[in-house]
Amino acid sequence: MNGWIVLDKPSGLFSKKAALRVAKIFGADKNGHIGTLDPMASGVLPIALGSATKMIPFLEEVCDQTKEYLFSLSFGFETNTLDVTGTETARTNVVPNEQTVLSVLPQFVGEISQIPPLFSAVHIAGHRAYELARNGQIVDMPPRKVKIYSLDLIKIDGDVWHFRMRCSPGTYVRSVARDIAAKCGTVATVSMIRRTQSSGFTLKNAVTLDFLENLVNNAVDVGEYLASVDSGLGGIPVLNLDEKAVVFYKNGGFINTGGADGYYRVYSGNTFVGIGNVIDGVLHPKRTI
Repeated sequence: MNGWIVLDKPSGLFSKKAALRVAKIFGADKNGHIGTLDPMASGVLPIALGSATKMIPFLEEVCDQTKEYLFSLSFGFETNTLDVTGTETARTNVVPNEQTVLSVLPQFVGEISQIPPLFSAVHIAGHRAYELARNGQIVDMPPRKVKIYSLDLIKIDGDVWHFRMRCSPGTYVRSVARDIAAKCGTVATVSMIRRTQSSGFTLKNAVTLDFLENLVNNAVDVGEYLASVDSGLGGIPVLNLDEKAVVFYKNGGFINTGGADGYYRVYSGNTFVGIGNVIDGVLHPKRTI
């Protein structure tokens, strides 16, 4: 099985374990995923199976990497993980009003400097930050540049505030919540994170693990839910080769195509062959399926 599954990852499951379970369902010997979700987060997790794993670098490098999240927070307390799975580390009775929160949100739109949570997968001196934090080590977390395209307050439901955010890869929702609270003179903790879009994949075509496993248990073909290997690559232009040229190309041959330099999706008719790189008008094989 080769292709993509857009998984609606459940809360409470690590992204890597979710990908392994999907690979087992499809009998795939290789798997990978784009955009790791926190264990407590749910939503869109694009999972590559088989030869689709070869496309991950191009989705991450060339294609639209915009992420969209829905998240909820409560003001007045903070945990060491910045979400409700952690241990409380601070509490205050300061809860901002709606106008105060709305007034600070524009400060987060654009390119900003963000300090990731201590409990995160960021590498620090060869270790994951969460490994150091769990061992009680003091972590000097360096700030990073991220982009937030939009950040909106959707509604207030009692003491729970609901937001929608569109952002670049590497943006931590938990850090955004922490920093919103800090701008309002208080602290906050995230209670829900749900990703609705990642790398062009959306919840519209997502399936759950329970759904897939139920199909397998009832001997129903799951193949129809597997998106093609070239899914999500729409941002890369197309080159079509004839039968003779594609054989030469797949054997490592270079082809004079002209045109602008850069990556291309290479096809033979309707068959996806892989990704090529045009350099000085000559097509070089980059990743072949």
